[in-house]
Amino acid sequence: MNILITGCNGQLGNEMQLLEKENPQHTYFNTDVAELDITDQAAIEKMVMDHAIDGIVNCAAYTAVDKAEDNQELCRKLNSLAPGYLAAAIAKRGGWMIQISTDYVFDGTNHTPYTEDAPTCPNSVYGVTKLEGEQAAQKACEKTMVIRTAWLYSTFGNNFVKTMIRLGKEKPELGVIFDQIGTPTYAHDLAVAIFAAINQGVVPGVYHFSNEGVISWYDFTKAIHRIAGITTCHVRPLHTSEYPTPASRPHYSVLDKTKIKTVYGIEVPYWEESLEVCVRKLLND
Repeated sequence: MNILITGCNGQLGNEMQLLEKENPQHTYFNTDVAELDITDQAAIEKMVMDHAIDGIVNCAAYTAVDKAEDNQELCRKLNSLAPGYLAAAIAKRGGWMIQISTDYVFDGTNHTPYTEDAPTCPNSVYGVTKLEGEQAAQKACEKTMVIRTAWLYSTFGNNFVKTMIRLGKEKPELGVIFDQIGTPTYAHDLAVAIFAAINQGVVPGVYHFSNEGVISWYDFTKAIHRIAGITTCHVRPLHTSEYPTPASRPHYSVLDKTKIKTVYGIEVPYWEESLEVCVRKLLND
């Protein structure tokens, strides 16, 4: 197949590129904004037609959650409109699309893991626009697979793991929120799941993917420091109210992964095992 990857310079896009080498049966067109402006519908259609694209994995998004509150227009272009453009273009070729989405489509008031059919209720511009993007893609292309993920990190780009390692080495004390609960996702593991879908055949619908287990940001930070061997930084727990942000975060965003595990027969790694892999790579680079 000829596969178009958008957002190839991001965390997930970079992990996808690494796995492409293990899946040489397909031809990949890795693009970021320099190669393809996904807010330009005509440019998308030309790319898809010129290269006879069979499927699209949309890893591109506006992900600055707090800045989105003030940059609503750009956020909506990238997160709401662009997925619809991509889906419409690939639908003309009878192809499939994988749209990456987020736990922010929920308001975080649950106390049990969110299933794919749980009512959505985003309470931030980022969450609203990502939900609109899901809906636009599904409406434009019936062969759309939406994968919602959460707390993404990797050795690439800027993310919580890299920030906590840097701050842990620089500061004697850190305050980290303990009353927001979720599950981290190592972008490599998400990329593996995406390739399982590509190679087995995309089954349309909404899916959830994160690593296994449940923790708070505070617990996550403690684990990051322990694995990285950081012992000089005292990490103290904060309430969300002590660390106000422009965009509200879900207090509970654990995703139920039963569906993707069942449909594709994949095993999902435990969060701490994947964190160890990532931190070891970061420390060895």
